[in-house]
Amino acid sequence: MPHDHVDGTALLSNLLEHSHADPFREMLRVMLQHLMDAEVSQRCNADYNQRAAERENSRNGYRERPLETRLGVIDLAIPKLRRGTYFPSFITPRRRWEKAFVNVVTEAYVQGVSTRKVEKLVEAMGVSGISKSEVSRMASSLDEMVTQFRTRPLTAAFPYLWLDALYIKVRQGAAVVSKAVLVAYAVAETGERQVLGLDVADGEMEACWSRFLQALLDRGLTGVKLVISDAHTGLKKAITRTLPGTSWQRCMVHFMRNVLSHVQKNAKDYVSAALKTVFNQQTRKDAGDAMGRLIALLEDKYPTVAELVMAAEDDVLAYMAFPTTHWRQIRSTNPLERLNREIRRRTDVVGIFPNDAALLRLVGALLIEQNDEWAVGRRYFSLSSMAQVLTPSTPALEVA
Repeated sequence: MPHDHVDGTALLSNLLEHSHADPFREMLRVMLQHLMDAEVSQRCNADYNQRAAERENSRNGYRERPLETRLGVIDLAIPKLRRGTYFPSFITPRRRWEKAFVNVVTEAYVQGVSTRKVEKLVEAMGVSGISKSEVSRMASSLDEMVTQFRTRPLTAAFPYLWLDALYIKVRQGAAVVSKAVLVAYAVAETGERQVLGLDVADGEMEACWSRFLQALLDRGLTGVKLVISDAHTGLKKAITRTLPGTSWQRCMVHFMRNVLSHVQKNAKDYVSAALKTVFNQQTRKDAGDAMGRLIALLEDKYPTVAELVMAAEDDVLAYMAFPTTHWRQIRSTNPLERLNREIRRRTDVVGIFPNDAALLRLVGALLIEQNDEWAVGRRYFSLSSMAQVLTPSTPALEVA
């Protein structure tokens, strides 16, 4: 019978939480003290008081530090080194999004707009009773970090640009409204992904998207060859106005959903398979032929759908003018879905944000973390394949 993977940390946490606190707290203190001693011995390349030719450092007393746990406060004696500093591996500085989350929740608490759920979160994080001045100080440091990220100069060319919006609830006076978080992601000429910008807007009207895109251009956005997004009317008009001369790829997944919403249930599987056949073609000509056959089949029973498909052909197949190795990633906004889910997961915990600034603070911190991960990760596209995008006259690009 297969066994589920057991998380040792969770198991220990559960054991500690449901056991008599005092002896287990002492056991945890001793265990952590041994762990610190072992880490310091490794740093020194020798045990405590050991004479060793390989010794690289030595201890220099201890410094006391309280550590909050579910069992109460544990007083740790953290070893000090004669040269350099030592910080226990199990005490890690909070990541930016965690700081932002604490700040958003405490801000809601201070402003008196929290629910019981938020109050419990505040207590669980040990920040209940925080003063307004402390919240203000925390917000100031986080806001400065997010502002610097949102306004940094864009120095590279970005051939591929994805645009998307998520709707999140924000308190506005006595009402609660849905605000659009506008986000721009891109692949640079080097093949690396970046989060270019974000903003909070009242919706996805043309004016909102135009302001957002113009701000990117003012920061140095250049070299855009293809914009990938859904077919929101305001967004399409803003792209045409601010990024003339660029191609637009209508998200394939959103397009398929739109088409299938107009056909009867018993025909959905067939139409879906026919659309997938179109997108699986290896050349633009073959895809166009397959699209023509689909339109012919739809015209009798679903004339409205046939017109919809016909009108969308060029936009939904725009990706085929680019290197075939990029097709899967650039024909939809799906590459962003994992990140969007993570944003949703974090923002759902808060529920209703007290104001736009709190929303920007949390989402901005999350996106900075993601941008840092992309910066040290592998390239999204190879340099050689990106060269084909930057020089469209090369034979490798002329697959259509």
